[in-house]
Amino acid sequence: MKTKAEKIKIDYKGNKVTACKLTVTSEIPIDIDTARSKIQTSALLNFVANGKVKFKPTGGQFPEIWKEGHTVSTHMLIYRFLPFGGLHFLYFEKIDQANFILQTREWDNATKVWNHKITLKKITDKSIIYEDEIIIYGGVLTSFITRWAKSFYKYRQKRWQLVAKDPFLVK
Repeated sequence: MKTKAEKIKIDYKGNKVTACKLTVTSEIPIDIDTARSKIQTSALLNFVANGKVKFKPTGGQFPEIWKEGHTVSTHMLIYRFLPFGGLHFLYFEKIDQANFILQTREWDNATKVWNHKITLKKITDKSIIYEDEIIIYGGVLTSFITRWAKSFYKYRQKRWQLVAKDPFLVK
């Protein structure tokens, strides 16, 4: 697993601010079609986040399959009990089946920008490169949020390894 964090400048509400671009990359022994079908499900999100974040969607539950152009809202409980950020919004900006990309724009009261792009790249018939790229801006909390995010995405990718061993863990 490789991680990289770098400071970048982004536009936030008409101002140039310093954000962090976090990239976490792993090789996962799973075929790309299985990974692609799992990545669009809220069941996978709940599985890979389980233990670090519990989601409490405002509509009672997330949709079964994410759809491009849709926005969902949720409360997030860090480590399953600590509320963070108030109401968190996820806008599914891009779901590109042909190029294996899923991209969200997310935000809440603490994290003003949490733009997340997942990219899958086929290595062999039975393995992929899985990459999470996250642009994070939370004002004075940016460094703190980025450190937590690094831990979170490393954890998520380890949970993906479990899915690779047994795809039926996530239905």
